Amino acid sequence: MGAILKRELSSYFNSAIAYIVMAVFFFFSGLYFYVFCLYYDSSSLTPVFSNMFMIILFLIPLITMKSFSEEKKLKTDQALLTSPVSLFDIVMGKFLSAFILYACCVAIFIIYTIIICFFVTPDFAVILCTILGILLLGGALIAIDIFISALTESQIIAAIVSIGAGLFIYMLDSISSLISVDFITKIFNAVSFNQNYSNFTYGILNLSNLVFFVSVIAIFIFLTIRVLEKRRWS
Repeated sequence: MGAILKRELSSYFNSAIAYIVMAVFFFFSGLYFYVFCLYYDSSSLTPVFSNMFMIILFLIPLITMKSFSEEKKLKTDQALLTSPVSLFDIVMGKFLSAFILYACCVAIFIIYTIIICFFVTPDFAVILCTILGILLLGGALIAIDIFISALTESQIIAAIVSIGAGLFIYMLDSISSLISVDFITKIFNAVSFNQNYSNFTYGILNLSNLVFFVSVIAIFIFLTIRVLEKRRWS
């Protein structure tokens, strides 16, 4: 796993992907921080975290689109799949490399917290809870998008499908409100990323929200392993 992790991280930072993703993330988070905190003289980062949801949906596909699709296109996937490394280690290596890049983006919120400390004492419990939530949200989206990347050899297709999946996730609450069947509405609300994430932004550490995101990560890592296993034996 360590070798895969090191190789993937190097590929991110030896190309423009890492720097573009971080620049866009820092730009929008900085813009929201200025508008909601500095301009309105507020110590709450909750609006900043809430508005970053949509930005994250578009940025993560840029991180994950080449995870497996590039390997398949360059025909290096066969060497990877026949190497003396378990499929779990391969998938986790790629997942963790993408997650570390994403965590580097999220680290900017530590700087925003320090800036707020010069003016008032922020609610550190809410900030820490929200950072945990945004990391879990990103982890779940990364797992989903890596699974999508494993299904195609085209980075463009992987990115487009991942963005489409992200938009569906974002619109799930709106779709739920249009359905009058209570049973279906409850299911949609239970799997809503937005609702599970929003609790974190208000400093609410709910076990069910934690379990939800961890379960999504585990399920899609498992599905990715099954896709690679099928490809290995074919």
